[in-house]
Amino acid sequence: MYLIGESLNVISTKIGRAYRERDPKPIQAEALEQKKLGMDYIDINLGPAKKDGHELMPWVVQVVQEVVPDLPLALDTSNIAAIEAALKVYKETPQPVLINSIMARPERYEKMIPLAAEYNADFIALMWGPDGLPRDENERAALAVELLYAANEAGIANERIWVDGIVTPVNIQQPQLMSLMNFQAMIQDIAPGAKSTCGLSNISNGPPVHLRPILNTTYMVMLEYYGMYSVISDPLDTRLTAVAKGERQDIVDLIYGMIEGNEPDMASLSGELKEFAKTYKVIMGETLYSDSWLDI
Repeated sequence: MYLIGESLNVISTKIGRAYRERDPKPIQAEALEQKKLGMDYIDINLGPAKKDGHELMPWVVQVVQEVVPDLPLALDTSNIAAIEAALKVYKETPQPVLINSIMARPERYEKMIPLAAEYNADFIALMWGPDGLPRDENERAALAVELLYAANEAGIANERIWVDGIVTPVNIQQPQLMSLMNFQAMIQDIAPGAKSTCGLSNISNGPPVHLRPILNTTYMVMLEYYGMYSVISDPLDTRLTAVAKGERQDIVDLIYGMIEGNEPDMASLSGELKEFAKTYKVIMGETLYSDSWLDI
């Protein structure tokens, strides 16, 4: 599982200030830490960046590439001019630069697909359509076909496209989590060779902070079972990284077994694995969500 580090984000107090003040030190320290912690890509998230994104994004790219020149970057902003300015200064990395993201809306993809083609960039195909979040996996599939067809027409192969079906919070949109897994299982039939990714931490957006890591890790393994190629994740969650890198096969085996209908003997599980089993049931809707599900 490939990991895209999410921590160079404008919503971070420290990083946001560094962006505003053009202070390279906190940005470079974070980039080096993400490399040390095993991230495969670093996501540079400026948010809307309406005012000065066309100046800020290329500056951040250059600052980051000074210290981690071999690590590919994801360019994350809704400001198209900022994306283009960054692509112009981006120094080639072993894996292509990743545009995060291109929505499945004609007014967005008609402008952004040519940029991806011109600069030989990979891009995340975000399944956010004209009506917003798709209602189910079939609507996701229809959007994917539309967007990938447009990209293929521009000469971009499926292998350069990372499909993001959109993760939703477990405490308010649990059925959408099932829909995303169903969609994930369809991707190779819809677009053979395409990659996939997601904003993993969306699932735990809302629950208490101490519950976020186990929600994120459990759902990551569930998505991986259905073919998920990568996730955008918290670099500081070292257990999640260990699971993603194949170092915790016990957790993977437990969750895969439950997906395949093998109910574990809860009394025989360690305390840690018992928590993963309980969390799986919450995500699947087998247990009603509450902030105290681990204590029940």
